[in-house]
Amino acid sequence: MLIAAEDTTVPVIVQARSALAPGMLFAVVVPIDLTSVFRRWGPFPGVIGVENQTGAWDRVGRSRNPQLSDGSTAFEQLTEYTEGHSFAYELSAFTGPMRHLVRGIRGEWTFTPDGSGTVIRWTYEFSPLPGRTFVIRRLVAPLWRRYMAAGLRATVRASTQMTR
Repeated sequence: MLIAAEDTTVPVIVQARSALAPGMLFAVVVPIDLTSVFRRWGPFPGVIGVENQTGAWDRVGRSRNPQLSDGSTAFEQLTEYTEGHSFAYELSAFTGPMRHLVRGIRGEWTFTPDGSGTVIRWTYEFSPLPGRTFVIRRLVAPLWRRYMAAGLRATVRASTQMTR
């Protein structure tokens, strides 16, 4: 486990609403093409591909290496998967600038009923390297929240288009 209960983390949370029911939205979002929704924003690279994926993104233990537009990569592993409700993953082994700031990151997506639609909540928990908490909290996290919000909006748009 990358992040334990006693670890200090810097969480960033964004949420959005979709008219799609939770189960349908979950089924579309989990396997979504990352390159279609995570584009370069501000100082952060976009996803340009995925390599070494060990199967469908639907079981704990599956892994892949996102390829980023700045030439860097990371290792991503699915750590939780509750069909129709949530999934979580950890990112580590960064080859770009993040390797100087964090030990790793835990991400989680939850899909909660909201009338006939869904509230999607995306949480990103940075596990800063020693002495880097201030930089993550004050510089990276506020910008990252905007990057996440843009990615989440793109995900909702793409999922709505895919179900038409």
